[in-house]
Amino acid sequence: MAEKKVQQIQRVPETIDFPKEEERILTLWKQLDVFHTCLKQSKGKPRYSFYDGPPFATGLPHYGHILAGTIKDVVTRYAHQQGFYVERRFGWDCHGLPVEFEIDKTLGIKGPEDVMKMGIDKYNAECRKIVTRYVNEWEVIMGRIGRWIDFKNDYKTLYPWFMESIWWVFSELYKKGLVYQGNKIMPYSTACNTPLSNFESGQNYKDVVDPSVTVKLPIVGDKDGACLLVWTTTPWTLPSNLGACVHPVHNYVRLKQKSSGGVYIVMEARAEHIFAADDYEILSTFPGAQLKGLQYTPIFEYFTEMKTKGAFFVLVDEYVTQESGTGIVHQAPYFGEDDYRVCLAHGVISRDQEPVCPLDASGKFTKPVLDFEGQYIKDADKNIIAALKANDRLFHQGQVKHSYPFCWRSDTPLIYKAVPSWFIRVEHMTDKLQEASAATYWVPDFVKEKRFGNWLKEARDWAVSRNRYWGTPIPIWISASGDEIRVVSSIAELEELTGTKITDIHRESIDHLEIPSRIAGNAPLKRISEVFDCWFESGSMPYAQQHYPFEHVKEFEEAFPADFIAEGIDQTRGWFYTLLVISTALFGKAPFKNLIANGLVLAGDGQKMSKRKKNYPDPLEVVNKYGADALRLYLINSPVVRAENLRFKEEGVRDIIKDVFLPWYNAFRFLMQNIESYVQDNGIPFKYSEKQVSSSSNIMDRWILSFTQSLLEYVRKEMALYHLYNVVPRLTKYIDYLTNWYVRMNRKRLKGEGGLEDSKQALMTLFNVLFNIVKMMAPFAPFLADNMYQYLKKLTDSEGDSVHYLMLPEADQSLINVDIERAVSRMQSIIELGRVIRDRKTIPIKYPLPDVVIIHQDDKYIEDVVSLEQYILSELNVRKLTTTTDKSKYGVTLRAEPDHKTLGLRLKNDFKKVTAAIKALNDAEINETVTKGFRMIEGHRVEIGELRLIFKSDEVTSTKYEVHSDNDVLVLLDVTPDQSMLDEGIAREIINRIQKLRKKAHLVPTDEIVVYYKTENEIERVSNEYNGFIEEAIKAPFKVTTARRPEDSLILEETQKLKDCNLHIVLTKISNVTTPTVKWVNVQLVDLVPRYGITSTKGLVLLEGKKPITHEQFVKEVCTIFGVPVGFELVSASGSKITNSKELFACSGKTVFALKQASAKLVDYSEPFCKVKNIPGKGTFILENPAGVPRKTNY
Repeated sequence: MAEKKVQQIQRVPETIDFPKEEERILTLWKQLDVFHTCLKQSKGKPRYSFYDGPPFATGLPHYGHILAGTIKDVVTRYAHQQGFYVERRFGWDCHGLPVEFEIDKTLGIKGPEDVMKMGIDKYNAECRKIVTRYVNEWEVIMGRIGRWIDFKNDYKTLYPWFMESIWWVFSELYKKGLVYQGNKIMPYSTACNTPLSNFESGQNYKDVVDPSVTVKLPIVGDKDGACLLVWTTTPWTLPSNLGACVHPVHNYVRLKQKSSGGVYIVMEARAEHIFAADDYEILSTFPGAQLKGLQYTPIFEYFTEMKTKGAFFVLVDEYVTQESGTGIVHQAPYFGEDDYRVCLAHGVISRDQEPVCPLDASGKFTKPVLDFEGQYIKDADKNIIAALKANDRLFHQGQVKHSYPFCWRSDTPLIYKAVPSWFIRVEHMTDKLQEASAATYWVPDFVKEKRFGNWLKEARDWAVSRNRYWGTPIPIWISASGDEIRVVSSIAELEELTGTKITDIHRESIDHLEIPSRIAGNAPLKRISEVFDCWFESGSMPYAQQHYPFEHVKEFEEAFPADFIAEGIDQTRGWFYTLLVISTALFGKAPFKNLIANGLVLAGDGQKMSKRKKNYPDPLEVVNKYGADALRLYLINSPVVRAENLRFKEEGVRDIIKDVFLPWYNAFRFLMQNIESYVQDNGIPFKYSEKQVSSSSNIMDRWILSFTQSLLEYVRKEMALYHLYNVVPRLTKYIDYLTNWYVRMNRKRLKGEGGLEDSKQALMTLFNVLFNIVKMMAPFAPFLADNMYQYLKKLTDSEGDSVHYLMLPEADQSLINVDIERAVSRMQSIIELGRVIRDRKTIPIKYPLPDVVIIHQDDKYIEDVVSLEQYILSELNVRKLTTTTDKSKYGVTLRAEPDHKTLGLRLKNDFKKVTAAIKALNDAEINETVTKGFRMIEGHRVEIGELRLIFKSDEVTSTKYEVHSDNDVLVLLDVTPDQSMLDEGIAREIINRIQKLRKKAHLVPTDEIVVYYKTENEIERVSNEYNGFIEEAIKAPFKVTTARRPEDSLILEETQKLKDCNLHIVLTKISNVTTPTVKWVNVQLVDLVPRYGITSTKGLVLLEGKKPITHEQFVKEVCTIFGVPVGFELVSASGSKITNSKELFACSGKTVFALKQASAKLVDYSEPFCKVKNIPGKGTFILENPAGVPRKTNY
C-alpha cells in the first residue's frame, strides 16, 4: 500500500507568465465576485467617500485614464483595507462638445442652420447613439488593469434623474442671486459655434504664425497730416475698430520719417523697433494723456454712425504696455476683453446696446461688412490687408510667431467675441473660494498653493450657457420682453407648470413647452435655447449622482464632502475648479477633503501621445506582454504622482518585472519549495503560527521581522498622507532587501541545514514577512498579491478566499528593534563596500580572501559590526574580520573635496573659496567633520553629504589592502589570497556550474540526483581534494563518470570550460528501474487504438541489436507490438516529426509518439515503460511489451 503523504504542499511553478496568471486571478475574482463581496463585508462600517471624475465614452481609455484610474484604485483599495466602506461608482460625461463635434464631422454639419434643417430631435438621437460607443471596452480595459469600480451602478450625465439634480443646483444658485445674463467677451470656437469658459480656453495653446500689420490712423485736422500708428495680429478685427488706446503716463513721440516724409505718433519706447535708427527725427515728446480726445479718420466706413457716441477717438488706459507693437492699441470692443472695458468706461459703447459684432456663429462676416461678407475671418485677413494697402492705410506688413489658444475639442483657433450668455457670479467670492480650498489637502501641495491658488485669485464669472443642442437644457423660461423669468428646479415643478407628463428633459422633449405668465393677459413664457456647459454638469456630480435632493439625502450627507478625489493636473482649471465653485456657492465649503493631482503621461520622445504619430505602445498590448501589475507599479513609481510629466518607456514596465516581481516571486517560490522539503524530510506538517515567529533568537530573523513591521508602520503613515510617491519606492526597495539580504543569507537555514527547529523558525519568519508583504502590496499589485495568497492561505488559519478580504494589520511594536535594524544596516554598508572593492580588483566572490578591516571612530558602530561578524565573513567570503577606531594603524589618511554638483549649485560665487578651504582641511579636521556631520567653512554650513572623502594609504597598506568608504565607515580588504583560497574558489566555481545545470534541467532541491564529472589537470586535482566540500554544497554525490551505474538515467549533461580545462558534468536520476544497456525509446499511442486484445498504449523498442534499427523497421515493430496498421506518424515530445533513422536515434532514452493528428499534450518519459533485464555479454531482455503484457523475446 502506498505511503500516505503527511501534507500536500502545492507546488509553485518554476517560471511564471505574469499576464496569464493575472487572467487566472481575474477568473477567480469573477467566480467569487470579490469586489462586491468586499463591499458586502464592509457594509455598516464607517464610510470612505470617493468621487470619480466622469470621462467621455466616445473614445478608448489612454495612459492618462489608466494612470488616474490606478491611483484611484490604490487609494480606495487601501481605504477598504483600513476597515472603511468604500463605494466606487463609475461616471460618464455624455453631453457637450466632444459628442456634438463627432456628429458634426460624421454628418458634415457646418453650422446651426444644418442642425435646424435636420431637426434637434434627430440630431440629439444621433448624439445619443454614440455616447456609449466604448462603454463595454472601458469596462473590459479597466477590469483588466485591476481597477475595482462599479459600472452597473454608474451615473451618466444624460440620465433624466441626473439632469434634474443639475436643474436643482442651478435654481439654488439663481435663488442666491448668482445667475445673470450679459454680453461678455469670451473665448469662442467658430468650429463648434459656441463660447467656451475661460478655463477651457487655457487648455490648448499652440505656437502659430499670424499676419501682423501696422495701420495708419490719420488725425482729423492735423496741420502735418500726422497719423497714429496701431499694430495688430488680427487684421479681421479692423473693420470693427471704434477707438485707439494709449497709456496716460508713458511718453509718446511725434516724429518725422526721413525716407517718406510722413509724420507719425508712437510710444517713445517703441520708436526704435518701428523705424530704422537713422530714418526718423523726433519732433516732440509728451505723455500719452495729451493724446486723449484726438479724433482720427475711421479705417473702414462700416460703423461711422458710432462717431456720435464717441467712436474713433484716442482713449487712455494703463493696460497698454511698452513690450510690443506701437504703444497705441486698436480697439474693437466686441472682440477683446480690455477693448470692451476701455470703450465702456469712455462711453463709446453701452452694456445694453446691440453689439458691433459683424460675424455669424461660424466666424464669417455679415452685414454691414459687405466687402468681406461670407468670408471666414482667417481667410479674410489677406483681403483686408489688400484693402488697407489700396486705401493707403497700411504702414507695414509682416508675420509674428506667438502662442495662441485653440479649441480643445475641434483644434481650431479660438477668437474672443462678445456673446450673450448666462453667467454664474464668481468674482465676488474669490476669498471664499480660497478659504474653502485652504481647508483641503492636496498632493503635491504646490499645485494647490501655486497653480490652483493663483487661478482662484483671478477667478472670473463663469459662463455656463452653450448655444448647442445635446446637453442639459438651462431651465429658464422667460417672457418675450425679458421682464418675467421662471427658473424650474425639478421635473415635477415643470409638469405642474405646464400640465404635461415628462419622461425626458432634453431639448427635443421640452423646448416646445410653455409656462403661463403670472401676469394676466401676458403671453406664456418660453424656454431659452441654451444648454449647460458640460463642465457645469461634471462639477455638479456630487449631488446629481445621488439624485440629490430628490432621493438618497442621508447617503449624500454621509458622503459629502468626499474623502478623496484624483485626476490629472490639467483639471486644476477644469473639474477641480468647477467642483469647488459650485460647492462653495451652495454650501460654503469644498466638496472634497483630499486630492491627488497627477502629471501627464507623454510619449517616449517627450511629445504628446498621438494615435496619428503612433509614438506610444497600445496599453492593452503592454498589459498582455508584461501584466497589469507591472504597468500599475511603473506608473505610480514615477514622477507623475508628484504632478510631473512621465516619458512613457515600455522598457520601464519590463524592468518592474525584472527588478521587483521576479525577485519577489522567486523568494516566495523558494519558501514554498523549502516548506515542501521540510514536510517530506521530517514527516511532519507545516502550519504558520504567528506566536512562533516572535520567539526567534536568530538576529537575521529578528531584523527582517523588525524591518517588515517598520515598513508596515511607514506605509500606514505615508498612505494617511496620500504619499504614494514615498510608499511605492519603499515597498520595491523592501523586496530587494528581502531577496538579496534575508533570503540569500539564510538559504542554508531555510533548507534545513541548521537542524529541524532552526529550519522551522526560518521558514516561519519568511512566511510571516511574505504574508505581510502580500497584504501591503495588495492595493498596488492586486493580481500577484492574490496569486501568492492563494498558496499561502492553505498553510494558515485564514478563511478569506482572497487577500483583498483581509484588513491591513497595525504594526506589531513588540517585533520592532531599532538597534538590530541599525546594526544590520551598518553590516550591509560594509558588505556593499567590500563587494565594490572585489569588483574593482576583479576578484569573484567565490574566491576567499584573508582579512577585512573595519575602521570607525564610534565604539558602538564597531560593536554592531562585531555582533554580525559571521555574516560579514560569509558574505564577503573572507577568513578574518579586524576592527579598529584608529585608521593611522593602517597608514590611512583622509583628504576632502567638494561635491561640485550640489555645492556649486548652492554656493555659486562663493564656491571657489569654499573649495580651496575644503581641500586644505587636515586629517583631524575631516574626522571632526565626520563626527559632527557638518562643518562651518568660509561662513557656510557644509554638510558631510556635500563632501567627497578620499582615503590615502601608505605604500605598505596599498600593496596588501584595497580601501573604500561611504563617508562614514572605512573598509580595507586584503586582496592577497594564498593557494588554498584559490583552490576553494575553483571548487566554488564547480559548484556554481553544477547548480546552474540543475536549474537548466528544471530540478527542485527535493529531486534526488547523482552528479558525475570528467575533467583534467588543475580542475581534476581540486575536484578530488574538495570532493566533500562540493558534495556538501550540492547535497548530492559527486563522482567521476567511470563510476556511473546503468540504472542511473540521464537527466542532462554538458561540457564547459573552466580555467582553460574541460569540465564534463552529468546529472543523473537515482532510479530503481532497470534501464537497457543499449539505446532504446519508449513508444506511446496517442490517437491510435491497439488491437487483438491488447489494451496498453505504452511499449518499448530497442534501437540496437546486432545492428542499428532502421526507420522502416521501427514502424513495423510498432505495428507488431500494438497490432495497429501502418498510416500513422512518429513525433517527438516537442511535436517534431521523425522521418529517418538519425531523427529516431536522437530520441534515445526518451518517448516517441505514434499518432494520426497533431496533439498539444505530449509528455516525455525518460524511464522505460516496460520491465527489462540486462544480461552481461548478451544484451537486454524485454520482460513485457506492451507494458503489462509478458514477452519472451531475446535481443
